[in-house]
Amino acid sequence: MTIRHDMLRRTGVVIGLVIGLALVPAMACAIEVYRDGDVSLDVGYWAQAWYQYVSDDDGDGQGGGGDLHDFMIRRTYFSIAGTVTPDLNFFVHYAGDRIGQHDLDNPSLGLGSGLALRDAWVSYELAGNDLIVQIGRMYVPFTRNFGTLSAKTLLTTDLDWGQGGIRSAIFYPNKVGRDDGVTLWGNVLEDKLQYRLMVGEGVESGAVNPDDHLRIAGRLSFSLLDPETAWFNKGTYLGEKRLLVLGGGFDYQPDLVLAGHEHDYHAYTVDMQSELPMACGTLTAGTAYIWIRNASSEIAATDIGAGDHGDILTANLGFLAAGRFQPFAHVEHFMPHARGAGKTTVYGVGLNFYIKEQANKLTAEWTRVDGHREDLDIVTLQAAFGF
Repeated sequence: MTIRHDMLRRTGVVIGLVIGLALVPAMACAIEVYRDGDVSLDVGYWAQAWYQYVSDDDGDGQGGGGDLHDFMIRRTYFSIAGTVTPDLNFFVHYAGDRIGQHDLDNPSLGLGSGLALRDAWVSYELAGNDLIVQIGRMYVPFTRNFGTLSAKTLLTTDLDWGQGGIRSAIFYPNKVGRDDGVTLWGNVLEDKLQYRLMVGEGVESGAVNPDDHLRIAGRLSFSLLDPETAWFNKGTYLGEKRLLVLGGGFDYQPDLVLAGHEHDYHAYTVDMQSELPMACGTLTAGTAYIWIRNASSEIAATDIGAGDHGDILTANLGFLAAGRFQPFAHVEHFMPHARGAGKTTVYGVGLNFYIKEQANKLTAEWTRVDGHREDLDIVTLQAAFGF
């Protein structure tokens, strides 16, 4: 990849900027502002500042219009969490995504400008940790990458391509990766098995969902070593857990009008996540395979469009050394089924430098989109910070 001299000069400025942002005094946890017996209230703030260079860009993250230099606030999250009783609690994220991204502005969803309600739910433990009912706007319990992982703790710079990462779209029905509905979930078999089952709205548009069908999504994960029992899991535990987790999920919404024809959207995944602390550091690795039938949305820079079939194979790998430095790599391979469609591979390498726990860090990453339709090089510099 050839990067021009002005790009290099700007990069030096950006490095100084992100280091300054990341050194803002912060803790990677919420602050308790009220407690009276079982009643409590916590508040928090977390953000990611990004600079991106995109080669041969036309302003939407795809090729054709010249290079792009883009500064943005990738995520800015205000959170409120609390307990009413030991069994009843709530959580709210008021958020903005990609604020300042070139040629993106959808303030009603908190994209490009403005803030919007991102997560908002009430959960009640019907049978302790074994059976919980959760009502509101929340992650869709389908894939691990964008179904259980907190964006504050990702191993890589961002989510996988095709699931909202870097400059891509999400192939399944969603409201910025979430949906409104009710989820039953819990942890059984000595907390080794976690289950999640959602009934949600999915695509609501009358033109796309004329019969107003609901979506059903679900996920199972089994932990062979240390259990994962929380709603939000971590992309890397920085050696705090020994993991070998096997998972699978499904997502379904019938009779959607996609590309002018009525289809049943459905998708399935199997995945594995591991983390192995060693004397010299911590190895983190994960992989997933996703089957898509009648995708609800186009996947950017690939030949998988709305109403198309396709498969995705993903993998990531990282190694934490000296408690602070974590080189990582990722790959996503897209295999459309349509006649004449070509395969696309997205891959990248990067480095995390941790300042305090997972949420306060500096990251640099180079990503390559190598596709049938277009080729892109993307360089991202990130400062993540919060409390």
